[in-house]
Amino acid sequence: MAYVALEQITFRFSGRQPAVIDKLSFTVSRGEIVGVLGASGSGKSTLLRLIAGLEMPESGSISVDGRLLTNERVFLEPEQRGVGMVFQDYALFPNMTVADNIVFGLHKLKRSMRLLRLEQMLELVQMKEYAKRYPHELSGGQQQRVALARALAPQPSVLLMDEPFSSLDAHLKASIRSELRQILQKANITCLLVSHDQADIEAICDRVLRIQEGGRENEFEETAVG
Repeated sequence: MAYVALEQITFRFSGRQPAVIDKLSFTVSRGEIVGVLGASGSGKSTLLRLIAGLEMPESGSISVDGRLLTNERVFLEPEQRGVGMVFQDYALFPNMTVADNIVFGLHKLKRSMRLLRLEQMLELVQMKEYAKRYPHELSGGQQQRVALARALAPQPSVLLMDEPFSSLDAHLKASIRSELRQILQKANITCLLVSHDQADIEAICDRVLRIQEGGRENEFEETAVG
């Protein structure tokens, strides 16, 4: 059974414009890391925003773990979806420490549970010694790990990553790619990762979804894992 299912999703920014995504359908299995590959303007980032609830589709449906997130009659707000997202610029709060950034979305938990989850996340991304530092005191790769820990801390049903390497220097990418795949596998998280770089996808993902211009699915294709 599909864990994430998109059926006939269509989206356009206004009624007069061509569809950014046009009748796109695909599924993702539980625990699978799927890459979304396509040229600029193909609708990759918009696809993630639709799953997260930051945009509303014109038609079609999206469900995660059997729970309907949106269709023509239903629209769950982003905070109700259980979806984690890592943005291109990581969007860390500059005036908060690493620890405070990670626990930011855990305000509903008791303090003891927040602290336990913080310890788990710091260990997962190997950032224990940096807990009291601020984002400007970290390298690009370290900021990425903090953003990942913050997204994983609330235990989302699915993790969405939008061009996670765009802020990194080229020489850092190889080690960070391998590190990211290990973290995702250890967390046993279902993940969609958007990139324009095929090398990113091949190093991290189990499968790739190629999207043509206009947001149409071209094909699912098995990729080698780096």
